[in-house]
Parts: sequence; structure tokens; C-alpha cells
Amino acid sequence: MKQLVLDLGTDQAHSLDTFEVGQNAEVAQLMRQFAARTSREHFAYLWGELAAGKSHLLKALASTERARYISPFSIESEFVYSPDVDLYLLDDCEKLSPLAQIDAFALFNEIRANKAYMVCSGAVPPAVLPVREDLRTRMGWGLIYQIHGLTDAEKIAALTQAATTRGLTLSPGVLPYLLSHFRRDMRSLSTMLDSLDLYSLETQRPITLPLLRELLQAEAKE
Repeated sequence: MKQLVLDLGTDQAHSLDTFEVGQNAEVAQLMRQFAARTSREHFAYLWGELAAGKSHLLKALASTERARYISPFSIESEFVYSPDVDLYLLDDCEKLSPLAQIDAFALFNEIRANKAYMVCSGAVPPAVLPVREDLRTRMGWGLIYQIHGLTDAEKIAALTQAATTRGLTLSPGVLPYLLSHFRRDMRSLSTMLDSLDLYSLETQRPITLPLLRELLQAEAKE
């Protein structure tokens, strides 16, 4: 059997259209307003569990014009306000170093003074973020939303739709088994669906549980 290496570390393109909305319809609509710079609120903070989709939304917004994505580990100059940028996306705020917190505090003030926009994300609500108090207060300036991860049923529905769009036929039980025996975030699950499609074509076999088990075993050996 030819083993397929799953490149789960590769950053895939992010867009608002590929965000699986689930229970997040209101925040998805708000993010479209931020993308168009039409939101009445200029600040928003998104929080939720790992792989809920926070970074996906921020990186999708970063693909719009005059936007800048900032990670906790970005260089100092990325935290400096620029008149050429009117939307700032600050991700994983709980990981900000003491120095980065100082830079983020200054950036918040500049954004507000210049009527620009900012969306931040974190693992927990602003009130309990492990950052300095003045920065914590600023992260609560605007709208605060919890991003709810997809339920298993919603993940299966999304993957089923993706398979249908690609013309794939999945045997019953393939997706429930995948959710039980593989990484549960949608990016990894979508990547596995791509790999299943490719392996099915290479082996001229339908996508069944035995085929999935072979691929999962191959991935585990890498």
C-alpha cells in the first residue's frame, strides 16, 4: 500500500465563506460587517475552545484590504498603528508576553483615536484573561462573543456536504468512525477527506471503513 503523508501543518486558505457557522450565525454576520468596515462597533472579542474557528475568522478578515493579522509572537513593528491599515486582528491574546501587552495597549488606543477596527481572540473571556488590567479592560470595549465549536452532528453534516460537492460517495459509518479515531478539528477532518479522495482514486477502491482504517494506520506511522 502506498502511504500518504497528511500535511496537516500547512496553512489552508481562510475565508468567511468556508467558516462552518453552526451556532455562530450572529458572529459570522458581524465578521462580514467588519470585513466591509460597516459595523457600528469598532471592537470585537471572540473567545472559545481550541479549534472552534477563532483563528479562521481572524485570518479570513486579514485577507481583506488594509487589514493586518497579528499573533502573540509577531515582531514589535506589527503592533504599531499604521494609517494604511484600518482593521487589526489580534489572535491568541492569552499568549501575549508582558512586552507585547504594552504594545497591544498602545495599539488599542491608536485604533480608537483613528476610528479604525479591531477583532481580538482568546481562549477565555476578557474578564479572566491573564494580561494586565488596563489591556483587559480594552479588550472588553466592544462586542464579546463566545465561538461555539461544531457538534459531532454538525461536523458530519458539513463533511457530508463537502463530500457531495466533490462527488464523493462515503460508505455508512465512515464519518462517525473518523470523528472517533482522528483529530476533531474541521481543518484536519477536511484534510483527511481530501486524502481519502486521493487514496480512493489511486487504489480504485470506494471510500469504506477498511479504506479509512488503512489510511489512519498509515498516518499514525508517519
